[in-house]
Amino acid sequence: MQARALEKRFGDFVAVDRIDVQVEAGEAFGFLGPNGAGKTSTMRMIACVSPRSGGDLSVLDLDPATDGSRIRARLGVVPQEDSLDLELTVRDNLLIYGRYFNLSLAETRARADELLEFVQLGDRRDDRVDALSGGLKRRLTVARALVNRPDLLLLDEPTTGLDPQARHLVWDRLYRLKREGATLVLTTHYMDEAEQLCDRLVIMDNGRIAAEGSPRQLIDEHCTREVVELRFADDADQQRALEPLHKIAVRIEELADRVLLYSDNGEADVERLSAEGVHPETLLVRRASLEDVFLSLTGRQLEE
Repeated sequence: MQARALEKRFGDFVAVDRIDVQVEAGEAFGFLGPNGAGKTSTMRMIACVSPRSGGDLSVLDLDPATDGSRIRARLGVVPQEDSLDLELTVRDNLLIYGRYFNLSLAETRARADELLEFVQLGDRRDDRVDALSGGLKRRLTVARALVNRPDLLLLDEPTTGLDPQARHLVWDRLYRLKREGATLVLTTHYMDEAEQLCDRLVIMDNGRIAAEGSPRQLIDEHCTREVVELRFADDADQQRALEPLHKIAVRIEELADRVLLYSDNGEADVERLSAEGVHPETLLVRRASLEDVFLSLTGRQLEE
């Protein structure tokens, strides 16, 4: 998949602002950013359900403007909202979806049984979908997207709203697909999800790309090795600490409930702070993350 100066407008509003993206075969590529950053608009253009407003876009070496049906036949799509047939059984959802791709009934049945085992829903195959939990429905939606053995799998915020156990199971299944050579393109506003799944990613904000690279490259390029999180008893203590913090840190970030000290040696800087008379109520030294990269680039937290 390749995009050059790709643009999406809704009237005067620019949802996607001339972005360049290239996804290699077998790669897990992510669009990371807050709600409203342009991730879903980009995915809808890639999925050939929303025409581009400008620029060039090639999906599976085809042009969505003229070859949309051929592209869609080779895609698997996990939308933000589950669109399952609630009154049908789990297995029947896969059987009917497989027929949309002109798979034979025998092949569809075999594929359905294989996928239900893959997403650990084999024991629920005869249950009606409306009785399933949100996490089980999400796993079924992932299975449905794989029925046609897609060349490209698009996942739009695949684990939003799931509890941690369900999220990790979905991650595990997507990671297995990646190891088998599947090409994945996903959007997320979960930092840990992007770090877990993506070989490369772009950070989007206000329709533009703020940074691109592997998770590790982005952290190395835009952040320090470690971050010290400091919480103070009250605002007065925090204000008194700012001057010595600025003397010691590469950069600090004041958030509503804590101060982040960006450091290449967190433990050493903690000792220096103590010598300067800075004694926070709590402190935590941790490795830098993609969330810190986003804060460094935009100066604000991701919106949920």
